[in-house]
Amino acid sequence: MKKENSDFICHQDSRILTLSHRQLDTHVASCCLYEFEDIIFDLDAVDVFTPVNSYNYSKKIYTWLKRATRSSLFANYIKPDPNPCSLDRDYELFNVILAKPWQVLSLNSLKGWRKKSKKAICYLIEIWDKDFEGFKPLLKLLKDFEHIFVGVAGSTEKIAKFTGIPCTYLPPGIDTVKFYPYPFSSDRYIDVSYIGRRSPVTHQALLSLAQQGKIHYLYDTARNLNIIDPKEHRSLLANLTKRSRYFIANRPMIDKPNIRGNQSEIGYRFFEGAAAGTVMIGDYPDTKMFNQYFDWSDAVIRIPFDAPNIADIIADLDAQPFRLSRIRRDNVVNSLLKHDWVYRWKTILETVDLPVTSKMLSRENYLKDLAQMASGKGLERTPSNDLYINNISSFTL
Repeated sequence: MKKENSDFICHQDSRILTLSHRQLDTHVASCCLYEFEDIIFDLDAVDVFTPVNSYNYSKKIYTWLKRATRSSLFANYIKPDPNPCSLDRDYELFNVILAKPWQVLSLNSLKGWRKKSKKAICYLIEIWDKDFEGFKPLLKLLKDFEHIFVGVAGSTEKIAKFTGIPCTYLPPGIDTVKFYPYPFSSDRYIDVSYIGRRSPVTHQALLSLAQQGKIHYLYDTARNLNIIDPKEHRSLLANLTKRSRYFIANRPMIDKPNIRGNQSEIGYRFFEGAAAGTVMIGDYPDTKMFNQYFDWSDAVIRIPFDAPNIADIIADLDAQPFRLSRIRRDNVVNSLLKHDWVYRWKTILETVDLPVTSKMLSRENYLKDLAQMASGKGLERTPSNDLYINNISSFTL
């Protein structure tokens, strides 16, 4: 391939071509998406194109041209390209994760990506129903994909109808091996973790308990964080979460009704808290999708978003140690068997009729062993991951 102003990691036997935005989008919210990419890189044969120059100027020119010509396709074709790259080989599948619809403007940097790929899918993470009309011009640029996976269930049908492309809701996932809490689950020295969007009422009540020395309380102290290394951030989050007793998880954008409208989606916090074996408490979605993916008892214990009596809630739960033990075990086991990123990648491959890899099968078997150990059925110690580790690549970006 011929490239300018970009990074391209390639391997001789790669069947997948991926475009990753990890060098341009360093926001903390995108780290979980790069975790998914890392799992794909480890389990499949992948070439990765990573643009390094910002598309902000291209976005401005695109917007101006679209308004002047009333054609999003023409504006996208004419706009300047800060990261041109030409491909010189063919692939079985082109795959791209789009955290926001605007990221579709980066596709044209890969010259001839569609002709060089037998099949093409994108994973569109976030597009709220209230924003749908404004994003229609960008959605038109998805015309060359055979299938669109969508990270918000409430928008999936509308996107399919508008684009004419088959769309499937694909829920978040998690690196359950990284978040696996055993054998350290007894060392839960953090009483409550409250990460991300929070209720000021609940937060103040917890902060008061912490200031009185009654609990160890973990919470955010900054906004709009940019991350230096996504892998290090996910490892830090995993280590903190699997050492937490209670983990507060709420519906995404719960404090932003002007953005979410009437939608009630499943956020990443639920997958993180469950995989780490915490007892999750919060205002979870009362939807068919949530009940489908978190279909076990006490997956999340419902409390109001504003919970000034959070101390009483925790005290009541602390008085039920056997229930708490069951909740932690069930959350870990179900996460291992349902929510690892390998299952999401398997769904994508099966949708486009591509076979799974031997590395994927090895990981699935390893997850089953971990689940068996966590459930206390048949394994007396954590299964060795030597065989699994030896069967994956050391892919590094």
